[in-house]
Amino acid sequence: QVQLVESGGGLVQPGGSLRLSCLASGNIVGIDAMGWHRRAPGKERELVATITSDDNANYADSVKGRFTISRDNAKNTVYLQMNSLKPEDTAVYYCNAEARTWRGFSIHYSKDNWGQGTQVTVSS
Repeated sequence: QVQLVESGGGLVQPGGSLRLSCLASGNIVGIDAMGWHRRAPGKERELVATITSDDNANYADSVKGRFTISRDNAKNTVYLQMNSLKPEDTAVYYCNAEARTWRGFSIHYSKDNWGQGTQVTVSS
């Protein structure tokens, strides 16, 4: 099982920046893709950005050019640098990981690993 813990959320003014971090821990064999999703009030959860183990990144159109996803494989950590923040970026941001973990003497693969979320509020 993988535990994901996000940090770095908070209140920021429009045009400001925040950097989110997500640390993965547990009986990890390896982590494949990692990503960030968000859920705004009254809306469904949406994909923000993903990054593969070899650093191929993809972004939602709404954040392209403003957000940058990166990862440190040695630290099992994924980051989301958010610049030029807008009020519509206000949401709870969730980290996700596709990971292989030890279960006894076997390896289990799961895409359904999620953090508890961190609140990002963009407001003046």
